Amino acid sequence: MSLRVYAIAYLIFLYAPIVLLPIFAFNDATIIAFPLSGVTTEWFGALVGNRSLQSALVNSLIIAGCTAVFATLLGICAARAGAMADYPGKRGITGFVMLPLVLPEIIVAVSLLVILRQVLGLDLGNWTIILAHVLICTPFSIAILNGAFGNLDPSMEEAALDLGCSRWEAFRLVTLPLVMPGIISSLLISFTISLDEFIIAFFLTGANPTLPVYIWGLLRFPAQLPIVMALGTILVGLSIILLTIAEIFRRRGITRSGGQDTGGFL
Repeated sequence: MSLRVYAIAYLIFLYAPIVLLPIFAFNDATIIAFPLSGVTTEWFGALVGNRSLQSALVNSLIIAGCTAVFATLLGICAARAGAMADYPGKRGITGFVMLPLVLPEIIVAVSLLVILRQVLGLDLGNWTIILAHVLICTPFSIAILNGAFGNLDPSMEEAALDLGCSRWEAFRLVTLPLVMPGIISSLLISFTISLDEFIIAFFLTGANPTLPVYIWGLLRFPAQLPIVMALGTILVGLSIILLTIAEIFRRRGITRSGGQDTGGFL
């Protein structure tokens, strides 16, 4: 009984702020407080004509798209190597690659800022954010693809090799289609993480801010808070949709490979 009460209280504490987002996004007052004064879609309409917001959104989409592709490519290579027979230093290398999962983002951001600006003397821009986001998204991609490659039957690729395929042809024609749901899931998860990430983008952004950094800038103006609520509602909805699609593809990949589901995102 006590565990059930704790679980319910935990879920309320975790999701109550998210539930309040759409409520205040449709409130027609600029003051974020109860009771609500009325219902309006004015704040969503204000998003359409905001050029700065649109520029930040396009910037974030470009960064998230590039991050998803590069992180997934690195994840495929790492997961493929991890699914092969043991080799010297395999566990140590795997642990080192997964290290960004446990490192505080503020430490990663400051370290990269010092290296890029003070050591290498490079200018900050989209590519610096992409580099950093690939660093933090690759472990998530590897975690997803490890399950996809780990559930494959090695005899299927071996059969393709026996039938005359080269190792690359066997990987492209046999292995890759079987792990494709995991690849799509990795792309979606990496895209979502990059799109929502703030701390690293805040330190490494150049002249063109990402969407989370732009939202943070709006918080300095109280009159803009309803617009932030409207934008946050859209982002939460988009994130839920992407995560749901990623989970569907993850489970479909497990079903196709005949493996067991050990838990996922949803």
